[in-house]
Amino acid sequence: MSNASTHNNVLKLFVLGIVFHVIFIASVFDCYFTSPVVQGMSRHGSSIGEAKRLVLIVADGLRADLVFTPNGFPFAGSPAVVAPYLRSIVEERGAFGVSHTRVPTESRPGHVAIIGGMYEDVSAVTKGWKTNPVDFDSVFNQSAHTFSFGSPDILPMFAKGASPGKVQTWCYDEEAEDFTKDATALDTWVLDQLRTLFHNASTDATLSSHLHEDKVVFFLHLLGLDTTGHAYRPYSKEYMRNIQVVDSIVSKAESLMSQFYGDDETSFVFTADHGMSKIGNHGDGDPDNTRTPLILWGKGIRGPLSDSSASSHDDYSRPWKFDHLLRRDVSQADLAPLMASLIGIDWPANSVGVLPDVDPTQAGYLAPRQGEEALARYALINARVLLEHYRVKHAIKAARALFYKPFGALEGVDLLGVPTRVHKVRYIERLIKEGKWDEARKHSSELIGACLQGLRYLETYDRLLIRAIVIVAYLGWAAYASISLLPLTPRLSATVTRVINTIAIATLLTFWTVFWMQRSPWTFYVYVAFPCYFWREFCVRGMHAFQKAVRQSSLTYSKVCGQGIWVFLALQSMVVAYTHRSIWSAGFVVIGVLWPLCTWSTSMLSQNWTLVACWSLSCIVTSIFPLLTVEKTESLPLILVGGTIMLLIGVVNLYGFGQHIKDRPTQISFMTQMGFIAVAMVITSSSIISLQAKQGLPRLNQIAAWVIFVVSSIYPFVSKVHHPSPTSKIITFFLAFSCCFVILSISVEGLFYSAYVCNLLLWIEVESVFRGSFPSTSNDRSRSVSHQGYHVPYRFQADDIRIALFFLFYVQVAFFGTGNVASISSFYLEPVYRLVPIFNPFLMAALLIFKIVCPYVILSAVFATLNTRLHLPPFSLFLVALTLTDGMTMTFFLNVTDTGSWLEIGQSISFFCITSLLLVWSAGICAAGDYLMGDTLVRLHPIKVD
Repeated sequence: MSNASTHNNVLKLFVLGIVFHVIFIASVFDCYFTSPVVQGMSRHGSSIGEAKRLVLIVADGLRADLVFTPNGFPFAGSPAVVAPYLRSIVEERGAFGVSHTRVPTESRPGHVAIIGGMYEDVSAVTKGWKTNPVDFDSVFNQSAHTFSFGSPDILPMFAKGASPGKVQTWCYDEEAEDFTKDATALDTWVLDQLRTLFHNASTDATLSSHLHEDKVVFFLHLLGLDTTGHAYRPYSKEYMRNIQVVDSIVSKAESLMSQFYGDDETSFVFTADHGMSKIGNHGDGDPDNTRTPLILWGKGIRGPLSDSSASSHDDYSRPWKFDHLLRRDVSQADLAPLMASLIGIDWPANSVGVLPDVDPTQAGYLAPRQGEEALARYALINARVLLEHYRVKHAIKAARALFYKPFGALEGVDLLGVPTRVHKVRYIERLIKEGKWDEARKHSSELIGACLQGLRYLETYDRLLIRAIVIVAYLGWAAYASISLLPLTPRLSATVTRVINTIAIATLLTFWTVFWMQRSPWTFYVYVAFPCYFWREFCVRGMHAFQKAVRQSSLTYSKVCGQGIWVFLALQSMVVAYTHRSIWSAGFVVIGVLWPLCTWSTSMLSQNWTLVACWSLSCIVTSIFPLLTVEKTESLPLILVGGTIMLLIGVVNLYGFGQHIKDRPTQISFMTQMGFIAVAMVITSSSIISLQAKQGLPRLNQIAAWVIFVVSSIYPFVSKVHHPSPTSKIITFFLAFSCCFVILSISVEGLFYSAYVCNLLLWIEVESVFRGSFPSTSNDRSRSVSHQGYHVPYRFQADDIRIALFFLFYVQVAFFGTGNVASISSFYLEPVYRLVPIFNPFLMAALLIFKIVCPYVILSAVFATLNTRLHLPPFSLFLVALTLTDGMTMTFFLNVTDTGSWLEIGQSISFFCITSLLLVWSAGICAAGDYLMGDTLVRLHPIKVD
């Protein structure tokens, strides 16, 4: 096989692997989540409301505990009650509780749940939560008029699709979302616009007429807390003061409403779209992100109730000192039907919310004018909305699915063909007419529960089929990738090949026909195509080769099984390490201490004791970082220590290996890179001091930081310097990305980066010594380079699996080593403000991703160098690693859940997506390493493949 042919095969595997894994990430969403939006549903609602108008106030990023807890901020001078006005409402005239959000805990899905009553299709995350991936109904759409004020990231999506002029928006400029400035200005701007609106109504008759109509909604979106929390974290004086500003705005907004209207016909709803983690981020299922405050007061809202004998409070809410008051929790989507009931409008068509007042055994939030009868009618409306939702989805599934089995609790007919669900609605209507309102609410509650179960049944109807296809596909990928490791064998006979092709094509066409008849999503066609292709290739090209490989090697089938068990245990240990980060540290102890002590001979240890000692020490030092807490605070001294260590590594390379760096241009190149690091340290120090002093980011610092960041990062790729050794070139890449780890670090990331790279460099030397100690065998000789520069193709040996597992371990540690957890809240935003002070989610995310990618560039160069130092053909170790990649991915896929706590749901999805992308990335970095190190490695070992 020629060298070009080898590269083509590897490129084919790499591209196919990326496509396969990226597409199958979508299988989780097809398997566990379906779009909540369907068309053609009838609307239901009440034409008579409890109030003439509604004011919805959303404090973006507000945690429930920090607004409710007295003395909740741990520093001197903090007030005993941070939000006295809101607290007085809870104690004297309103109802309160916790609104529980779903993952992802981001602004867009949170607002869609509050205002639309549905949990949005997760595909919205690919559009940055800014555009409407699907059109959805909302409380705003059904109102007479909605006047909304706040962020340009949220308001426009609720105006889209509404009748012209129905939903009016007033937004500040995106440039106003500056993380280095006082974010309370964003909130006071909203209050000023509301005040201006009422002032303009005195001279604008049309505006005044619209404002005085019934069923009017005011939406005040207060972004300041989210911005402040990101910049300073929740337990900060800035966040506390922003809560005080929000509390004042609520008070003033209520006064403005009272002064303008002169009546008490206004309902108020105060809540948040999501919370905020201790480190100032959100997005995952952390309870601090999913628990948001909920306070309702005004027309149609009940007052405070005494707590029941079975307390409604738990350890979370007892510090609030509301033990004497009833705490009534809701799910976030429940707010849409609650608001629709208050102003008497049709409920959003796709709402899956449950009115808190449906259950007669629990206190709700409403105090309707018609008393219990109104509550019974609202409960029936809730049942009708969900029943209509189920009816339409059931009709779609029944028309498409072969051998469809309906949901039993809502199906079935009587002798006249009347569906069971219709009987239930008629029975509830009769109970209401007879004045049996509590009984009607009880039956409505039961019907609502059945509808929600039916909707879930329909959403998960295809789950078993998808999971089976995905598992077969992942196993097929492993089998397909292993073909490249196996010895070449004659192809099967034409007859046998035709039989295999016929079976594969027949299987594919059968599934496609079924999918076509069921009008399944296009993704289903793709899912089944992959396993058919993978297993067809393995049967034709790999099955005989696998049998031949076992016969030719010293391995027996029992040894193969034993090796498989060890591989399985190693991969599953890495799976467990996603939730127990100390396992990464234990892994370093295993590879750094136990491996050489238990597998190296005494003579090897004695001859190489210095190398082994350095290797063990390096592993132990690197093992410290996964043990550190993920809750870091900005530390300039640690950042500067990390930069100093990077400079020392450059000095050691320049002078410690000076005998190899003879030409002046190479020396100047290294000194230039170290100069970049020194300048980056100075600029970063100045920026941190300025930001911590709340003086903003100096424009000169921002420009200089960007220049150093970009120039340093691209320097090794444009430099024409020829490096005398692979180590020298690896150090060049290390120094190039050191500026990134100075500018974008919050504390110990630079130290980890340095320790990680040193450990990788020692790994090359250790593996070279260990592999060189093997006794010469026919297989080993086949790997060695002859005096003519040729050797026979790669032949797999068992120890290659160990090296590949080490590589996969390093792939994971590069991501988790600085304390990251598999969640969105892993990434600190403070360092990003040194480059991007204005809110720009995509650029900020790009910088964070770049910081994550940097260690992988070094890993790719190290792995390519190791492949050459062991005298292996190009990409051979990559092929072994590629075969093992889905051992973890498949486990995480099977662990994905959409039930349980939001934390469990969010983590299960995050783990699967992260491991899929990391392991695909591991394939890509191998190819990148061969490209980056190609010229240096060719000069070191000019290997050709015959």
